[in-house]
Amino acid sequence: MDLGLRDKVAVITGGSIGIGLAVAEGLAAERAGVVLAARDAARVEGEAARIADRFGVKTLGVSCDVATADGCAALVKAVADRFGGADILINNAGTGSNETVMDAPDDKWQAYWDLHVMAAVRLARGFAPQMKTRGGGVILHNASICAVQPLWYEPIYNTTKSALMMFSKCLATELVGDNIRVNCINPGLILTPDWKKTATQLTAETGGDWQGYLQSVADEHAPIRRFATPEELAHFFVFLCSDKATYSIGSTYFVDGGMLKTI
Repeated sequence: MDLGLRDKVAVITGGSIGIGLAVAEGLAAERAGVVLAARDAARVEGEAARIADRFGVKTLGVSCDVATADGCAALVKAVADRFGGADILINNAGTGSNETVMDAPDDKWQAYWDLHVMAAVRLARGFAPQMKTRGGGVILHNASICAVQPLWYEPIYNTTKSALMMFSKCLATELVGDNIRVNCINPGLILTPDWKKTATQLTAETGGDWQGYLQSVADEHAPIRRFATPEELAHFFVFLCSDKATYSIGSTYFVDGGMLKTI
């Protein structure tokens, strides 16, 4: 099936690893050019080169910190200089947290707000005008099931991802007249390197069965009783970027293996 993505330019933040990298590969497989943004210069440039070699598409690796205004501006400029603009923006950069409301300091709240919310705000302001001049575009926000079904140990993550979901809705209403489709995706349990690292740390003193630990998490939270691969989630991102999803606007989609307990 031709998804109409050939020669589109897609920007993926947090694009050098995990979900972001899987989405980049999925878009490249559809012949889209991809821009990977991440802080680690060697890794992001290396992954961009690997994708270019594997899929034969134009790529760019940009080392920047999108949690800062300067980092967002640098990314927007790099894409304009190399490609003349972007057609697709995937706001994916983010990370989990671990704290209580009573103990977490203000600067931790601010850091997550900048990463999960302000990065999306700043990049929308930067890339939407480019998309408008190119006839339209797509903006997707990678939030989390925790935006509506919070886990007790990460109140900052829960709160900022919920704010990202609302921002996505507001942005969709504002940009629909410019033929820019905005949607949000709330994943459940996705087997990212962060999950593997956490599980390894938590089981280091009890035998190191990190796979067993992750299975217990899946058994507790997901009726499907397993984690999804980043590639499984990426398929959904690619579909929403495509011309097969042109009536999907301003929505939040759950890809969670049945984890959501409400209707």
